[in-house]
Amino acid sequence: MRSSYRFALLLFAVLFCAALSARAADYPEPKQGDWVARNFRFHAGEVFPEVKLHYTTIGAPSGEPVLILHGTGGSGAGLLTKDFAGELFGPGQPLDASRYYVILPDALGTGKSTRPSDGLRMKFPRYNYDDMVLAQYRLVTEGLGVKHLRLVLGNSMGGMQAWIWGTRYPELMDALVPMACLPVAMSGRNWALRRMLTQSIRNDPEWNNGNYSAQPRGMQTHLLYFNLATIGGNQALYKQAPSAAKADELIDKRLAEPFRGDANDVLYQWESSYDYDPSPGLERIQATVLALNSSDDERNPPELGVMEREVKRITNARYVLIPGGPDTRGHGTTGMAKLWKQNLAELLQQAPRR
Repeated sequence: MRSSYRFALLLFAVLFCAALSARAADYPEPKQGDWVARNFRFHAGEVFPEVKLHYTTIGAPSGEPVLILHGTGGSGAGLLTKDFAGELFGPGQPLDASRYYVILPDALGTGKSTRPSDGLRMKFPRYNYDDMVLAQYRLVTEGLGVKHLRLVLGNSMGGMQAWIWGTRYPELMDALVPMACLPVAMSGRNWALRRMLTQSIRNDPEWNNGNYSAQPRGMQTHLLYFNLATIGGNQALYKQAPSAAKADELIDKRLAEPFRGDANDVLYQWESSYDYDPSPGLERIQATVLALNSSDDERNPPELGVMEREVKRITNARYVLIPGGPDTRGHGTTGMAKLWKQNLAELLQQAPRR
């Protein structure tokens, strides 16, 4: 018995060390940090003495800097998934963290950065994407001391912000990868359903003009309506719910999940896109651009022909449309890096260092 016990301990130790080695072989341990931007001026003129910006980094600061921007309601650390980080940051992968210094900020109003739920609630300034990009720029240049980026890559909201980076700071990056977005004004289904979501929150009696003592119980329902309409892909949803009974099971399961955010934060995050429109400045972009969308994206339907028209205005831009299929997820498709990481690797091989 004693021998068997020692053997079990030894086996556990071997397996534990193997697990640690496997994790270490993926990519270096992410590091969390905070930086405070002093006298931060919002686009409408309000000035905050201090705005806290939270961020995650992977790799050493001596590596080539890469900025990666998350989607609405997400966070930098939220990108550390098997399907995203697990396909990009490991040895030999396109953004191998032994070569690159990966910066993943929490956008203003999200994650652990300064946000309405910190205390001001609905008295918080009505920030927009320009404010969020300014905060990212100050974090990168002032807080982290980075003077030039090899790449700016963003998904969904982060993709729209990548377009703003390219037009506002054209000399700051070599390559630009906006994903799951369009470089034109918010419009059509994309804006209409955002408006419906925010109106649902505002009309919820438990929201109480933002002065609630507990999170409105309807938040999970409001967000589920929006998510079923704007993300997931028709084929994937049909696979999950091939009958009314299965669809009911899916809805009941999601409604039973707790709402883990803050209603005012959610409201601000979705309303912040109201005046997004980088199109007037597309000719200013100097970076090599790879624009990535999926053909089943509910928010950015390719049949509009917008991307084909707009990329022609950029000196060095390429548009790749990922075909929809059983393994894609509509607007969420670009969260699966295996579907486009080869395109990214080719871009980084070809884009000149400026």
